[in-house]
Amino acid sequence: MRYLIAALVPFVSAALMNETATAGPALLFEASTGKILYSESMDNQWHPASLTKIMTAYLVFEDLKAGKIKLDTKITCTERAYQEPPSKVGLPVGAELTIDTALKSLIVKSANDVAVMLAEELGPTYDQFINRMNTTAKRLGMTRTHFNNPNGLPDDAQVTTARDLAKLSRAIVTEFPEYSAYWSMSAFQLGKQRLGSHNGLLNTFEGADGLKTGFICDSGFNVVASATRDGRKLMAVVLGEPSGKDRTIRAASLLEHGFRHYGWKELFNTTSIDNMPIAADAEGVHSVRHTVTAWTCGNRAQAKKLRAAKVKVKQARAAQRAKPVQASVPPPAKAASVAN
Repeated sequence: MRYLIAALVPFVSAALMNETATAGPALLFEASTGKILYSESMDNQWHPASLTKIMTAYLVFEDLKAGKIKLDTKITCTERAYQEPPSKVGLPVGAELTIDTALKSLIVKSANDVAVMLAEELGPTYDQFINRMNTTAKRLGMTRTHFNNPNGLPDDAQVTTARDLAKLSRAIVTEFPEYSAYWSMSAFQLGKQRLGSHNGLLNTFEGADGLKTGFICDSGFNVVASATRDGRKLMAVVLGEPSGKDRTIRAASLLEHGFRHYGWKELFNTTSIDNMPIAADAEGVHSVRHTVTAWTCGNRAQAKKLRAAKVKVKQARAAQRAKPVQASVPPPAKAASVAN
């Protein structure tokens, strides 16, 4: 599978990089500098879904570094945590996990119940933990982000942007490199259960080493993905894809584009996620539920038709660009756009 994705990326990359009208926000940047290599609607607000858990993990790492907790510190499943819907570990009330196992469950399994357990333990109350999330977001310069819960379950007021997620993700990998192994785990063992990651790039993309996926119907399939080649770490944020497969391919295409085209001219590029002004036409949050090809979102057939139409448009445009241009022949008409 790794080689299949690698073979597909060069062919789909150009089409994906040029389809700004039919894609959700996206951002490609260099982790060490924050330098922007590609951006698309990066200041439009979006529901973060389980990408929220990157912030939850950030606060856990802060407390570990400060010595407030240790990896073998135990936390307890409360009634509130028990009532959280999947994805979850499913512990009974009163059961315990170590911080180490909780981090694996949070990052790899994307466990909603464990996110609440951590919030209630480290807050030291749930509400205080949410306040910490928002205070930390402001400190990191996440100016268009607000958190209302620690796991990303649907909440109209829980919003972020691709740029803000980039700031958070860059902070977590540069400030806490000692915990990088959690992000690169494709699976872990919890009792008799083997729990796997939803991050398809970990097993399919050369150099992939993190970070986190997220999905709810209103925000589609999202990912913050990182990869390292020849000592250079690039990170991609992809939001609003209609399926997990689309999410993986688009993120792979962005990262591959970055590694292949990072040339000498990028050395003089000073545009970063910190200094680029917020777009004047940045939009507020909206739902992409109608584009999502998941049974749980209620309209799989319509979404599949929309996705197929988009694919045809992308293929037609890619084929047209590949044709040699003759001076005596006028350029062909532009392909019809597809409603998003």
